[in-house]
Amino acid sequence: MKTTYRGYFTALMAVILLFGCRNFQKEAEVEAQWVPLFNGKDLTGWDIKIRGFELGVNYRNTFRVENGLLKVSYDDYDTFNEEFGHLFYQHPFSSYRLRVEYRFVGDQVPDGPGWALRNNGLMLHSQSAQSMGVDQDFPISLEAQLLGGAPEGERSTMNLCTPGSNVVMQGELREAHCIDSRSKTYRGDGWVTAEVIVYRDSVIHHLVEGDTVLTYSHPVMGGGAISGYDSKVYIEGKPMTSGYIAIQAESHPTEFRKIELMELDPK
Repeated sequence: MKTTYRGYFTALMAVILLFGCRNFQKEAEVEAQWVPLFNGKDLTGWDIKIRGFELGVNYRNTFRVENGLLKVSYDDYDTFNEEFGHLFYQHPFSSYRLRVEYRFVGDQVPDGPGWALRNNGLMLHSQSAQSMGVDQDFPISLEAQLLGGAPEGERSTMNLCTPGSNVVMQGELREAHCIDSRSKTYRGDGWVTAEVIVYRDSVIHHLVEGDTVLTYSHPVMGGGAISGYDSKVYIEGKPMTSGYIAIQAESHPTEFRKIELMELDPK
């Protein structure tokens, strides 16, 4: 039987369309697994803890929702006196993917520390807001550090900082407080998509715009770099297998338009 070139082309296009539809369906099914932690309207589901204040006190309206954006704002501050704040999601997680879209806007509040310029973070496997001391500065956690670049010089984002924790990298326990990722520098006020993939205390990946920029494993409590904590909560060497998620307020205005999570092992 004679087969024409047009027949081959038609069959090939049918195969391409079939696989394209299947891939699109698969991608849609994956996207449907993402659950928004921020509802775009208010702070329902989140707990506020700011250094020097009791749980739930939103000092100077630091955390707010405006025009569908979750904002870390310093509009009502005249100066910054180490009122480091954290906004905790109310439920703990163990194995998951967390994806956010963030940007830095405006100027740092006067007297904010130099290192906190265009600085925020995603706190992973964190202690609960309820367990923090009134004057505690940072929660025991793993911080996926969100950083914006200055006009000159390089500054990676999605670095790792370790308040009250240590991790293993390349088979060695790393006790340095902060470890740089290999991301490029993101300057200006553009939106950046950051993601973490967390498998309990087995392995954790940091991603920026879909590119894996840092990987580490076996987080444990240790290392210091926190103050004002309850000694009963901090247990040197304890594996960090689960915990809470929080975002920071460290003196530079930050906006989030998306915070969403996909559980990998909900058990």
